[in-house]
Amino acid sequence: MHEPYFAALTALADPERAAGMREYHKVDREYLGLTNPQINDLTKQWREELDIEDRITIADGLWRTNVYEARVAAAKMLTQARMREGDEAAWQLIATWYRDFDSWAIADHACAAGAKRLVADPARIERVEGWTRSEHMWTRRAALVITLPWTKMNNPKPADLEIRERVLSWAATYASDPQRFIQKAIATWLRDLGKHDPERVRTFIAAHGDEMKAFARKEAVRLLK
Repeated sequence: MHEPYFAALTALADPERAAGMREYHKVDREYLGLTNPQINDLTKQWREELDIEDRITIADGLWRTNVYEARVAAAKMLTQARMREGDEAAWQLIATWYRDFDSWAIADHACAAGAKRLVADPARIERVEGWTRSEHMWTRRAALVITLPWTKMNNPKPADLEIRERVLSWAATYASDPQRFIQKAIATWLRDLGKHDPERVRTFIAAHGDEMKAFARKEAVRLLK
């Protein structure tokens, strides 16, 4: 069912740009050379034309191609704040993609879609917590990226503060992780939280900053006043 949609992506292929993307992302997979606006335009049209059941089926097929733009398109097809129908089915699909993460760009697009479903039903945090114990670096990182909405709340409810503290406890266990992408994820989480709760970030840094890489610690507090 996904074939016509994959064909629409390949019709816009730019081999020269694709070669540059392969060099930039440094992951061995097929790249078509599309720009983000091109993918946005296509997926916006598909979301308007298709019901959620078909979008889930097509997104699954596009993801399985392992083509860069197809995986990005799959995520964008399911990036939606409210779903009257299909919410659980969309979450169940998105929550399996983490096993395939091998680059920040694809992971971030998938986590953006997953974050919408997580906000829609915060009880799903239980499943995400299991990711923090994975040996797969990209899975551990995804636990922080998918929970970024909790850094941006101006007036969090008690339940939101509980989730925020839960994620910060994960970040604390990550603080000494030598992986650069884990360190960057911690820094991003703290930097974004610092715009809304600077004192909590200062407390975290005081307790765990010495364990973090210098570049991550610097980024985490960059926007603090």
